Amino acid sequence: MQRWAYGTSAVAAALLVGLTGCTGPSGDDGGDGSQQGGASATSSARPGKYRTLPEACGAVERGTLRALLPGLDKLEGTKREKAYDGQPALTYDTDRRTGCRWSTGLSDGTRNLVIDFERVVSYDPALSDDDRAQQLYDKKAAEAGIPAPVDEKPEDGKPSAAASESQAGNADPAETTGAADSEEGEDGKNAGDGEQGSGDKGGEGGTNTGENGTSEENSDKGEEGDEGEESPSSSPSSDPSTAPRALDGLGDVAYIDDHLGTADSGAHRDITIVFRASNVLVTITYDQWSTHRSDIPGSGELQARAQRLARELSDTFDA
Repeated sequence: MQRWAYGTSAVAAALLVGLTGCTGPSGDDGGDGSQQGGASATSSARPGKYRTLPEACGAVERGTLRALLPGLDKLEGTKREKAYDGQPALTYDTDRRTGCRWSTGLSDGTRNLVIDFERVVSYDPALSDDDRAQQLYDKKAAEAGIPAPVDEKPEDGKPSAAASESQAGNADPAETTGAADSEEGEDGKNAGDGEQGSGDKGGEGGTNTGENGTSEENSDKGEEGDEGEESPSSSPSSDPSTAPRALDGLGDVAYIDDHLGTADSGAHRDITIVFRASNVLVTITYDQWSTHRSDIPGSGELQARAQRLARELSDTFDA
């Protein structure tokens, strides 16, 4: 009992000293205490709506796959079922990213479908998951050269980064040349050729790239490429109704991109749809390859079927 009483007295004395030591400096340095209290009171940005992702290979209905990939039903037995099941993408965290790929052969080529789900998480406490997902979407749209909506203006009245990059990539070199020529006209110098060269450099952001990374600029120079290299005819759809553009009524924001390419092995058209649903980015890639360069895959049909799939996937997130 004496030992217990001694131990209790010692503990009480230590606590008293500790309290004295803690309360003493707080009076001398009150600023640090207030700052710590303010930091703890600051709330982090709002987390995203979605914490998990759907299983990609099971996200597309069988009837939709049949319409997108004609020829699947012509397969027999286990081959047909395996083709409908799709090939899952390699991923190490299915709560952050999932994907799947389907493919079918045609009499004169192939059709391929790839879907990708990415759940975005912001590690910046001042930036919400949705805002981070929007930043990634804007970057994708700018790289694809998608025109920014006319009414999309930040609070400061300046164009957004995506809008600025899109406008720069779609700038008309002739207009740039004309402005430069008018500025140097007083000196009597013929600066048209020099300014035209700079205009070409300014348009590099909008240059289409082939399957092996070779751009149209190199093709224009007459360089001979290996088999499969994109030809100068590679271009997006010229029809305004099917040209790369923003889409309404699909997720929070969406766009569609349409690219036509020809190579020694044939011609192909690639349709890409990207939309954001809260903190999830969904990417659909739908393409058709033709073994004949003269047999150009149509844009309208491919876009319509890809948009049908996009709306079905969007409904799964809205449900």
